[in-house]
Amino acid sequence: MNIKGPLIPAKFVERPNRFITIIDINGIQYRSHLPDPGRLKELLRPGANLLVRPAPENSERKTRYSTVMVNHDGQLISLVSSLPNQFVKEALVKKELPMFINHTLLRPEISVGNHRFDFLLQDIDGINFYLEVKSVTFVENGVAQFPDAVTVRGAKHALALKNLVDNGNKAGILFVCQRSDAVSFRPMWERDPTLAKAVLKANRSGVKVWCITLNVSETEMTFHQEIPVNLE
Repeated sequence: MNIKGPLIPAKFVERPNRFITIIDINGIQYRSHLPDPGRLKELLRPGANLLVRPAPENSERKTRYSTVMVNHDGQLISLVSSLPNQFVKEALVKKELPMFINHTLLRPEISVGNHRFDFLLQDIDGINFYLEVKSVTFVENGVAQFPDAVTVRGAKHALALKNLVDNGNKAGILFVCQRSDAVSFRPMWERDPTLAKAVLKANRSGVKVWCITLNVSETEMTFHQEIPVNLE
């Protein structure tokens, strides 16, 4: 998947709130939109090298830039939490994800009751498959973990997928790690035990859970590999 450019280098200064970063470009500080509400404390450290995207000309936005990537230990990591959904949509159409080779994308953003899921697929038997995608940026000692900030919505989604499976449908959660250095995945039990318990409960009822890693460059994101998942 291509990354929209141009991206220009900047330095991270501080983060006054969840959606704003103060950045430094050639000695001048600007406010930049941060499209990832996670904690990101291990990535956004003073002086960290960023790639940012200028706002469109004549834009009425209050921020001049969007913070798109951080260079962490020589590796680019995407900080746009919506990119995994865009990547998965394109990869589903192109049959680039091994776990969904035999599935057809019917539509994105499907509502069921009070919940909206990211994708509705259909398997080779004609059975509906509801798919939820979660963005992962936190990796420690090779282990990708989610979430790095409490997500009530994520727990509700997991239990709603469980209910769909209990009623004869199929469903899954795909964790998309926006970096390539993770070798396994686990829920971050210590940060959000409610989410972790919900995912484990859903999985035990038949909701599939996968995690994939991505290769990230300034211009594109590509599938790297599927990694083992440990929900316990």
